Amino acid sequence: MVTEKDVEHIAELADIGINTGELDTFTHQFNAILDYFDVLDLVNGDTTISRDLINTMREDVVEPSLPREEVLKNAAAQEDGFIKAPRVM
Repeated sequence: MVTEKDVEHIAELADIGINTGELDTFTHQFNAILDYFDVLDLVNGDTTISRDLINTMREDVVEPSLPREEVLKNAAAQEDGFIKAPRVM
């Protein structure tokens, strides 16, 4: 069972700001998700289902993209014709 303290810890790890008014709601939601996993544990996984395989993917369609100059207008920073992102490490 997930407690409000657990939710605070998870929010801190995920760098998500949760105020105290939301703790009760998130705690109930986390516990409901875990209850669904308990139901899945009851499913017998020994049975295989035979189905015909159907490709539901659409065909790729080549379309022109935006001009580089227009894309770079929206970038906060750019370098050598590319979007410059903040350093991660």
